[in-house]
Amino acid sequence: MSKLSNGLKALINAPKARPHTVPAPPNIQSVYRKIQQTAQSNNVSQPAWLALSTAATMTMNSPESLNILFQLATTSQSTDESVAVAELIREVGLKCISFNGIPRTINCLNAFKASLPDSVRAQLSRPATRAPTPDNINEIAHRGRALWNSIYRPFESRLYSKLADAHPDLPVHILNSHYGALLSDPTGRSTGARAGRVSTSIIAVSCLRAQSGVGPQVTSHVFGLRKALEDGTWVDDVENEEGAKWLASDEGNTWILNSVDEIVESISEGMGSNFAPARSSKL
Repeated sequence: MSKLSNGLKALINAPKARPHTVPAPPNIQSVYRKIQQTAQSNNVSQPAWLALSTAATMTMNSPESLNILFQLATTSQSTDESVAVAELIREVGLKCISFNGIPRTINCLNAFKASLPDSVRAQLSRPATRAPTPDNINEIAHRGRALWNSIYRPFESRLYSKLADAHPDLPVHILNSHYGALLSDPTGRSTGARAGRVSTSIIAVSCLRAQSGVGPQVTSHVFGLRKALEDGTWVDDVENEEGAKWLASDEGNTWILNSVDEIVESISEGMGSNFAPARSSKL
């Protein structure tokens, strides 16, 4: 294989391209702690505030911050409890692919695993649980359509047709590869973490809010979170009813958006989202 020239290597890693992950800012732990405390005061479960914080941090491409989040969430916890937190962060990171794409999830999950204590890393689940087979492919499609309908009703069919008009395979890919295979939780899984319906909507809102430029999609998934309460799909989650209702309220929605904004502000050190930033022409 031919080698890259020094000039080409320099161009790939030019500062204007921002080629590296973002270091953890000094105040990020206090930002996460404030989110944790507000969640606890409103009877919101740990998975919900972890989903919010993880998704926003993944979008901002800051694996160092993820390690600080893990340390905060596992203070005074046993090894088994810490493993459960690590599994949830990994699961949230995987679901971020549907909103952020693959590269930032690769960056963050690789670095996150490397940062974990040996006792936790050794106990992380290893079997894949989302591989499609002839036996489960119809069930995956059914899961995807059910989640799609829950989030977008009563406009689920109209939206599908609108996407198909843009490209006939667009809704096919979204439903089968994302809503079915990734965003909905596999059934009968005995390893790994389960994000759940409420947390999945929180992941969507958090990623999209942290990106900027996708206000209509943020609005859709805020409604999607509320519809989880309306149609009862939240009941299999770990969230208690009081916490779930608060998350779906105006106050809860505002807290989610403001919390994401605080994470973005902290990690960017006041520069805003780095997901698709304006770039200087200078090298």
